Parts: sequence; C-alpha cells; structure tokens
Amino acid sequence: MRPTPELKESRQRWWLMVLLIAGMLFAYAQRGALSVAAPFMMKDLGLSAAAMGVLLSAFFWCYAFMQVPAGWMVDRMGVRRAYAWGFAIWSVASALTGFARGMLELIAARVVLGVGQASSFPASARAVSNWFQDRERGSVTAAYLTGVRLGQALISAVGAVFVAAYSYKLFFLTIGLVPMVWLIPWSRFLRKWELVRPRPAGSERRTAGASRFSLLANLCLFRQVSVLGIFLGFFAYDYAWYVYVTWLPSYLMMERKFTAAEMGLYSSIPYLAMSATILLSGFLSDALVRRGHAEIRVRKLLIVIGLLIACLIVPAGLVEDKMSAVWLLTMSIAGLGIAAPNTWTLTQAVCARNIVGTVSGIQNFGGNLGGILAPMLTGSIASATRSFALALGLTGGILVVGILSYCFLVHRHVELQPAVQQRAA
Repeated sequence: MRPTPELKESRQRWWLMVLLIAGMLFAYAQRGALSVAAPFMMKDLGLSAAAMGVLLSAFFWCYAFMQVPAGWMVDRMGVRRAYAWGFAIWSVASALTGFARGMLELIAARVVLGVGQASSFPASARAVSNWFQDRERGSVTAAYLTGVRLGQALISAVGAVFVAAYSYKLFFLTIGLVPMVWLIPWSRFLRKWELVRPRPAGSERRTAGASRFSLLANLCLFRQVSVLGIFLGFFAYDYAWYVYVTWLPSYLMMERKFTAAEMGLYSSIPYLAMSATILLSGFLSDALVRRGHAEIRVRKLLIVIGLLIACLIVPAGLVEDKMSAVWLLTMSIAGLGIAAPNTWTLTQAVCARNIVGTVSGIQNFGGNLGGILAPMLTGSIASATRSFALALGLTGGILVVGILSYCFLVHRHVELQPAVQQRAA
C-alpha cells in the first residue's frame, strides 16, 4: 500500500527535524571542544585562567555581531545555502584549532569558528517557521535544542578521556572533519524541499516568503519593545549558559578537585538532565497551546519558571560539599532547559514570518553578547578572588534581569512598520 501524500509529507518533515538535531549536535560538540581541552592546553601552552577566558570568549566576538547579518542572509538566501556554507567554514576552523601554537593563532581559529556558526540558530528557527505547524514548533525546537545539549554532553563525556589518552591536536582534527559528512544529506534533501514544499496546512499564515527588506531596515526592529525584551532576556539566558559551557569542566577540576575522569562524568550529567527538560518543556508548551491557551502567555510562563530554577547557580557556588554543588548545578542547568525551547518559539510567535530569521538573529546577538562577557568575567573573577563563588553569584543576578525583561517587555506582535517597509522596498 502506497503512503498517502499526507503521510509522505509527515515523514519528510521528520527527516528535516533529524537533520536539524544532527546539525546542532555537531555544532555544539565542536564549539565546546576548547572547554574540554582547556586544562590540558593551559598546561601545555602555559596559559593562565585569564588568558583561557579570553580564548573562550573569542568565539563570540564575531559570532555575536554576525547574528543579525546572518539572520538577514537566511531570510534572503534561504535556509539550505546559508546553513551549509556556515557549517563548512566552522568545521574547517575547528579542525585547525589544535595546530595553533600561540594566542593569536588560537584567537583567529575561534573567531572563524564563530563566524561560521552564526547562521545555525537563525536558519533552524526559519526552517521551523517555514515548514512546521504552530502547534508543533515547541516540540521541533525542543528536539533540535536537545541536539545542542547532547553535543555538549558527548564532548564533555568523551573529550577529556580522548585528549588524556591521545592528544588535543588529534581531538580537534577528528571533531572538525568527521561531522562534515552531514553536509551531504542536508544539501541533497533541502535542495528539493526548499523549492517545492509549501507551508503545512493548519498553520497560522502570517506574512510569508523571502524578506525583501534591506539589512538597515531590519535593524530598525530594535526600536520595538518586544524585540528589546527578547534581546535582553536572551542575553541573560545565554550568559548563564555560557558560564556552564566554557567553565564547568575547569570549575569541577580547579575548584571542586575532581579528576579528569570524574570531570568528564559530572560535567556531562547536567547536560543530559537539560536535554530531558528541554523535550518535556517543548511537548508541554505545545500541549497547552493545542488546548487553547494563549501561545505567548504559555511560552513566557515556562521561560520565567526555568530562569527562576536556573538561579540555583548561586547556592551551588557557596556550598562546601562538592556533590551538593554538582546536584545544584544540575538543577540549575535543567532550569535553563525548561526555558530553552520557549525562548525560540516565543520569538516565532510574536514575529511576522518573513522576519523570523532576522529577529532570531537579534535574539542570538543579545545572547552572545552574554557569551562574550561570561567567559572573560568568570575567568577574571576566579583569578582575582581564587574562587568561582562571586562569578556564579553575578550570573544569578543577571538571570533576574532576564526574568524581568521577558515578563514586562515581550508582549506585542513584531513586524516591520509601514513607513520602514516603504523606504526599504
């Protein structure tokens, strides 16, 4: 019996979701590799904690400021080409990182890695907005965000053991080149899909199609209150996230005195917990929307609950028992997991479809300004105070600012204002 067109369409959307998950898994495995290799590279290259903080933040220097141009390019060029080019660039940069011998070479590799990865989130968000129903997007977004955390968990669990057994040079070469096989199914599948697949039935049909507006016109979106709230709220979310991504392995070894093997285990457990809460949060939010609850209200509520739980990072830095610290950190990261899918689907819910890529880029720009600051501030505070407690406390304060931003600023539908559209057309 031949499958119906509806069943065939559903299967193809499922394969698209698998490709989005795999793309994020590879991206975060490559992005998090330096964090895992950091203790070994610091010893081999004679780098201080402050110097490593600069290296860990260097990724975000161009990654953050490329978010809005990358989102605009996704809206103009299409998901397939923008994502594929970025993936190829960042994979090569990752492979070359292990062969850098000085700060300038390491900084250059991290900057190019950031430029390449700038397209990943805007492209994923636009793909969900283009080809999945509104009541599905929480689950699909949760699925590819799970790839983010699984990639981080995988590199944390395996990376330290691999580097200790072999070398960080082989480690970077392997994780840079092997993931490039993803480009083959992505390019073949999306070439046909992007040309012929319409928006699925049952979805809200806000303005669709490619963005015809200039990059300068899209920058005017910063003047809208909801966009400002998204920007500030995601800054707080990502600041906390990148404290974990860049410093958790070193924190467990340097302050909590775990061995390399223990560090690999206890720095991967929180990401596995986060993966579970991301999926549960995505499915729950979609279920509530299907029951008729207002989508924006549902997404915001789960964001606020998640960020409140994430504030457990503050007592985690103060307790004396190292296992108590691990479990508090695990609950904190799980709280970020509750917020994670809803930060992206909230953006899709309040935006006209033809600017989803751009506003997602603005969102990720705000987040990755946090990514620039978090590694450097955390490393500098740890070096100055010989403890991470103050740095973790600062992270909790920033999370409170994010909660207030999502509560009071994000509430209006976002689209280019008529006057701006006329000037840009």
